Amino acid sequence: MDSSLQSVDILISARWVVPVVPRDIIYENYSIAVLKNRVLDILPSDEAVTKYRADSVVELNEHVLIPGMINAHGHAAMTLLRGYADDLSLMDWLNKYIWPLETKWADFDFVKDGTTLAIAEMLRSGTTCFSELYFFPDAAAQAMLENKVRGQLCFPIVQFASAWAKDEDDYLHKGLQVHDDQRNNELIKVAFGPHSPYAVSDQLLHRVMVLSEELDIPVHLHLHETRQEVEEAVAQTGKRPLQRLADIGLLSPRLQAVHMTQITEQEIGVIAENSVHVIHCPESNLKLASGFCPVNQLLRSGVNVALGTDGAASNNDLDMFGEMKTAALMAKAVESDATVLDAHTVLRLATLNGAKAMGLEEQLGSLEKGKLADLVAVDLSHLESQPVYSPLSQLVYAHRGSRVSHVWVNGEILLDDGQFTHLNADPLREAVQQWRDKLRNQEPTQD
Repeated sequence: MDSSLQSVDILISARWVVPVVPRDIIYENYSIAVLKNRVLDILPSDEAVTKYRADSVVELNEHVLIPGMINAHGHAAMTLLRGYADDLSLMDWLNKYIWPLETKWADFDFVKDGTTLAIAEMLRSGTTCFSELYFFPDAAAQAMLENKVRGQLCFPIVQFASAWAKDEDDYLHKGLQVHDDQRNNELIKVAFGPHSPYAVSDQLLHRVMVLSEELDIPVHLHLHETRQEVEEAVAQTGKRPLQRLADIGLLSPRLQAVHMTQITEQEIGVIAENSVHVIHCPESNLKLASGFCPVNQLLRSGVNVALGTDGAASNNDLDMFGEMKTAALMAKAVESDATVLDAHTVLRLATLNGAKAMGLEEQLGSLEKGKLADLVAVDLSHLESQPVYSPLSQLVYAHRGSRVSHVWVNGEILLDDGQFTHLNADPLREAVQQWRDKLRNQEPTQD
């Protein structure tokens, strides 16, 4: 062994590397050296073998290496409700099916099992970090830590009681305890998760604003999701929801506004002026007929737009590759312009922009020296991926997450040639079937 070579933990050599930063760059026959949990170097493979010796060498001769995908909005436990109530309007879906079922069944075990199922799906499809908003965030945290994934844990706040909390004060108290419990956890970042303006009082939103400033943690909520939401807000308060949040003082770089399908040009200007982040969930919005987020207009105005799947109950999958394709095609159709939201831009929405929304852009979202080693490899050797003229175009327009072969989080491999290294699939599958048997006979709530 050549003692002149620098020791590293992992040396990954790939046919292609798409680093996201610099923009519009695709490296061919490049390697990434990982030391501890960070990217030490990115360099041509023929140079890497003369500079480094590694404890683990991974050769990916027909693969493309990208940063781990960041799913910026979801409800992981609701993966247990995949296919439970489809082809419904948003408010019927929530009021008659989802909320009554959650009132009866959502508990610590439901959330832990559902979150673990979501983690399995996301790892298999290249997501290494996700934003989670659901009851029993302590159960979600346990599932995340056991399976060594990264995420933003948004603790829910609503006006109605649940099995987790009895009122707004209780939600806030328990959520702040979750924040304290995870304060020093390098994998979990905690955020406020008031469900939406229509589900939370002005008084509580003001308290969230004050605490968010004091603790310097994000606020994540559904906003301007449907025309009905906006019309009812105007009828009840005389204000559109965004104006209501502005009057309370919630518009800031800490705010992550999810959906935003019903916004005006003037509101886009307000969002940009206050550096609010927008989380775009195209497939969920399409399925629930909620409308179209004006992504290209937002980007032109300098707004940071990230990408999320929403929950599997309204999507019905957590595949960020599918979400990228849908986002790109939707934007082109909405703008009547085939050039908008190109492949490089949409990959940025699914990686670096998600990290920026969570305040993690210095650590995640691109393959750069010094950043955390959250990496995904996709196998492009399959016939369905041939011929390869542009590996990035293949990823965005001709690929699903099932072609992901390797996933590293924090420098540790969690998916190795398609196989989980930590997550135990067999007991998870059994638990999911037990939940299906319990839930399948739940009757919808009538008006």
